[in-house]
Amino acid sequence: MSYDLGQAVLSRLLPDVLDLAKQTGKTILETAEQTVEIQEKSDFTPVTNADLAASKLIEDRLTSMPGNFPVLSEESEGIDYQTRKDWPCYWLVDPLDGTKEFIEQSGEYSINIALIYQHIPVLGVIYAPVQGELYYAIQGGGAHKVEGLGTPELLTVCKQKRDPLIVACGNSQPGKSYEEMMKNIGEICFLALGSSLKSCLVAEGKADLYARLGPTSEWDTAAAQCIVEEAGGLLTDVNLQPLRYNTKESLLNPHFLVFGDKSVNWSEYLT
Repeated sequence: MSYDLGQAVLSRLLPDVLDLAKQTGKTILETAEQTVEIQEKSDFTPVTNADLAASKLIEDRLTSMPGNFPVLSEESEGIDYQTRKDWPCYWLVDPLDGTKEFIEQSGEYSINIALIYQHIPVLGVIYAPVQGELYYAIQGGGAHKVEGLGTPELLTVCKQKRDPLIVACGNSQPGKSYEEMMKNIGEICFLALGSSLKSCLVAEGKADLYARLGPTSEWDTAAAQCIVEEAGGLLTDVNLQPLRYNTKESLLNPHFLVFGDKSVNWSEYLT
């Protein structure tokens, strides 16, 4: 089956996806006000009733949208490669990116929804419900941010790295490879934030670099990659090749870099 996923089609899909992200955020916030139930998944990571409620809402809504594209969610990772390898187009979702932050009530979590076409994210939406910040992009349409009930503003990365370099980072303890990279860079100003919102800091020009030298999955990066690329930046592996999706059995990402200044060979700092 062939698909017409030009900018006009993506533009028609986008409003429904934006509304879905907001509705999912409302569901998560309502759950947070009640009793949060925590379980442990097979990989020993936590999952809450908010994750599961968000996943169901998103899957139900996405499968009813035009195209009837299949959905691959973090909470439906049991879909084997033999089933999904022939998908030319599908939704890739993290219904609650930052479950630990949600449990800790830090507010640094998001809803990530991406549409993947021929292994490339062509639509990306990231919504941070606590802050009321909505990031979105479609291929060829630029990247935008809406705060609360405000009007959309066009996002642009910082195309020339600053000195000192502004690095978006997580709240967890970094590994040795990460520490060595930061040491090689030199003077740095860190901006700590949870979930894929770190990539959004690069997309809106508030950070020069986000380096993830630890385990992540494909639903952690897809929406962010579309947003960063449409803002003029890149999300790549450590060899500076853009990430591609649903190309193998494993859904784990390679280590990756998010940056605005394309003239810098960021991989050199890893040696």
